[in-house]
Amino acid sequence: MKSPSKKAVVLLSGGLDSATTLAIAKTEGFDCYAMTFRYGQRHAHEITCACRVALSMGAAGHRLVDIDLAAMGGSALTDAALDVPKDRLDLRSVIPITYVPARNTIFLSYALAWAEVLGAWDIFIGVNATDYSGYPDCRPEYIEAFEKMANLATAAAVEGKGKYTIHTPVIKLSKAQIIQKGIALGVDYSLTHSCYDPDEQGRPCGHCDSCRLRLKGFAEAGLTDPAAYHS
Repeated sequence: MKSPSKKAVVLLSGGLDSATTLAIAKTEGFDCYAMTFRYGQRHAHEITCACRVALSMGAAGHRLVDIDLAAMGGSALTDAALDVPKDRLDLRSVIPITYVPARNTIFLSYALAWAEVLGAWDIFIGVNATDYSGYPDCRPEYIEAFEKMANLATAAAVEGKGKYTIHTPVIKLSKAQIIQKGIALGVDYSLTHSCYDPDEQGRPCGHCDSCRLRLKGFAEAGLTDPAAYHS
């Protein structure tokens, strides 16, 4: 008799880390319900890429959610008046202006709500604390705190129907290791997008923190990045 399926909500940005995370969740036997946000970011190309990734990997569902983090501002990713930093020498020296206030907390809260409705007990997010740009909501202690909160705040958990787990399969991997893992699982990285400040055609800049981490990862993995950079 076929065993019942396992459902998971997977946060999918269209970037390299989240695409790899989706592939890992699928390999672990989950029926994956991808969730992507239009949150007022400065470009929509990553949303297009998220749709392509979800389709190519056979996600069981893909929900696009509209929220307006641009209304709060405070980030170069949501406020066009703030410049995206380029060619920073030390990516971990300070929390950069590309940090979006409370973004992962908001995203995980939406994922938790959908998981409760779906009857899913697993949420996957592609945060990384090894090759990262200093974001506080990418750290293991943050994820542990959110998981504890999830099991205190939901009716399904309080009623003893199950326990929520926040999976972070790439959190301790270098960017090169993430890429190698994804290649082994068949991820098509040409479908992904990592740049904070692409041109009008969606071509990555090659100079923002995210582009530089991506390029470094492919180089260290001994591979060529399939992205077509405009400079």
